[in-house]
Amino acid sequence: MMEAAGGRLIEMFDARIVETGRLPLFGFFVAFMITFVLTRVNVRLIRSDVRWFRNVTAGDVHIHHVVFGVVLMLAGGVASLAVPDEHVRLDLVAAVVFGMGSALVLDEFALILHLSDVYWTEKGRASVDAVFVAIAVTGLLLLGVRPFGYEGIGIDPGGGDLSVGYVAFLAGNLALAVITLLKGKIWTGLIGLFLPALLIVGAVRVARPGSPWSRWRYDEGSRRYLRAVRREKRLRRPLIRGKIWVQEFIAGRHDLIPPDLLQRRTEAAERARRRLRRATARAERRAVARAERKAAARAARGSRTGRKTGAWPERRGAARERRRADSRGSREARARGKGAPRLRTLAVSRRQARRTAPERASRDRAARDRAVPGEEPPPRPPEPDHARPAALDDRPT
Repeated sequence: MMEAAGGRLIEMFDARIVETGRLPLFGFFVAFMITFVLTRVNVRLIRSDVRWFRNVTAGDVHIHHVVFGVVLMLAGGVASLAVPDEHVRLDLVAAVVFGMGSALVLDEFALILHLSDVYWTEKGRASVDAVFVAIAVTGLLLLGVRPFGYEGIGIDPGGGDLSVGYVAFLAGNLALAVITLLKGKIWTGLIGLFLPALLIVGAVRVARPGSPWSRWRYDEGSRRYLRAVRREKRLRRPLIRGKIWVQEFIAGRHDLIPPDLLQRRTEAAERARRRLRRATARAERRAVARAERKAAARAARGSRTGRKTGAWPERRGAARERRRADSRGSREARARGKGAPRLRTLAVSRRQARRTAPERASRDRAARDRAVPGEEPPPRPPEPDHARPAALDDRPT
């Protein structure tokens, strides 16, 4: 039973591949997939620091496998052109070599696109996308599907020219493919080259947000733009997560920073810190020089006005303190001066009383001498008010 199944597979292979002339394409397809898988296994083992798996280097230069891919593609392409058509086996070998080189080149497609080692970063997923596109296109060609659906539309037997219908059909498919790609639907546009019905669906439906068609034709907040955003969240995001899971399962995670890129980022950060330190030191030197120039200018102005720059602030502070003390003393004196008139009046009265006391005594003696016996002495003149000052307690307030 197994032998019968194997015989049927061989017959199918002969009928579908060998007899139709697709044997070199089959060799290219198989070599491409095997080389891609082995390459990814190798780089993942290198990334895990497994013994016997190391990067290829020449001194300090890391030789990427895209270099070997370019050499193999050149050798396979030239060999396929040089081998005559009747030598099928040699043509098959050239196709295998070309497929191996193509896998090595497309595995580092992101490096060629960004001209940077982004193999294990998020941008490195572009390499896996390119490999998947190549596998899909080659698989469709192996199945006998032709681009733009030219099978069934024959060539004009008269002169060998393409018929008018085929030219119109080809132009329509190209226009639909361009519109689909501008709308951001890469996979639909590429597979639609083999299945034109997909081009009609991709060209009619709304564009993806952020695509060139969306930027040119959709206004933010418009009904079509909002519908495109809802469709992106509801339908495309789950597909993208599934595609990323498949990519990481086959090729490894692409969201980690490779050691060489991390080293370059660390060196760039260190250079930025050194530049910041130099700028800070330069700013400090400029501030010190500016302060010295201002101090020199103040000293020059002080020397022109005859003042000593160093002692002048101290003298000015001492004068300010003296003025404050004088003002405080004057306020206290004014407060004490409310009772001063009473004291001055009392002192004047006492001085006048001391001056008039001898005169009163002499007048009294003279009056006693002139008095006649038996007569009453003349009345004593009243003393002035200032002769006997009143007590402070009896004075009106």
